[in-house]
Amino acid sequence: MSDNTTIIRTALVTGGSKGIGYGVAEVLIKEGIRVAITSRSKEAAEAAAAELNKIKAGYALPLESDVRSFASQQNAVNTVLQTWGRLDYVIANAGVGHLVPFEKLSTEQWQETIDINLTGVFFTAKATLEALKSSKGYFITIASLAGANFFDKGTAYNASKFGLVGFTQALMLDLRQEGIKVSTIMPGSVATHFNNHTPSEKDAWKIQPEDIGQIVSDLIKMPARTLPSKIEVRPSMPPTK
Repeated sequence: MSDNTTIIRTALVTGGSKGIGYGVAEVLIKEGIRVAITSRSKEAAEAAAAELNKIKAGYALPLESDVRSFASQQNAVNTVLQTWGRLDYVIANAGVGHLVPFEKLSTEQWQETIDINLTGVFFTAKATLEALKSSKGYFITIASLAGANFFDKGTAYNASKFGLVGFTQALMLDLRQEGIKVSTIMPGSVATHFNNHTPSEKDAWKIQPEDIGQIVSDLIKMPARTLPSKIEVRPSMPPTK
């Protein structure tokens, strides 16, 4: 007798209540993947999940979690496993940016940037490792073109994203023999609330959050033998200066 049980894949998206994280969750749910979204704000996670569940009821799971805490990440993973029994894809998206001249960059802003953008991804990878070993899953980090191109007012942000790109590429080499794929996506200008920006019609030329979601979807559909490990993404037609 054959087992006709359909396996429903699951994903964990850190910082999934808005911006790129929400765009990724939206695309994955439309493709039949259950998605747990985390936020430091319980209310923000629940509000986003309520909207996502309008796409497919019960496919979005809101989690209050802080990537700066390893225990918090472990609790999030345990909740996913207790709820859905498996974890196939992890999108380490949570990030912050303080783009100010070095002289005005506070020690608190520096620490927060490194803790969320870099150490937070390390904690997420550690917390999800055993689950991804079991599922032969995929770990994807959302870096930035700022991880390859330095700019003024970017000392903290550049440092965190340069570090994240290096971390992800080294992680890929460590985990591929475990059957876990690892990739980093490096977007340019995306229409989000990053750096206190309010998206508007003027951002139509920018990469949209769901575009990054499509890239994540394309990655997880790649043949098992093929691994695009680092992907740089730019707006195709930015305004002329």
